[in-house]
Amino acid sequence: MSSFFIYAAAALAEIAGCFAFWAWLRSGASALWAIPGTASLIVFALLLTLIPTDAAGRAFAAYGGIYILASLAWMWGVEGVRPDRFDVTGVAMCLAGAAIILLAPRAG
Repeated sequence: MSSFFIYAAAALAEIAGCFAFWAWLRSGASALWAIPGTASLIVFALLLTLIPTDAAGRAFAAYGGIYILASLAWMWGVEGVRPDRFDVTGVAMCLAGAAIILLAPRAG
């Protein structure tokens, strides 16, 4: 499985898990939302371990750009708030940084 697809799945799992807690604690949803939220956050953590790198920090750093993109997609698709030009510019910069981290040739 390619790193991009792992990162995309991890982002979906993390955002869904965090949203479940948001719904419970900020939107008045049932505390039962914490159950799928917790399961989703566990899946997120497990997915990040599948990234082919020797350094966890590098996997987490590169994931940041994908997470930002996925968060804005969630905001637009689920919450109905369209990203503005600053959101788009910011995510483009973050994806460039993530690509440098993930795709750079490494010695050894």
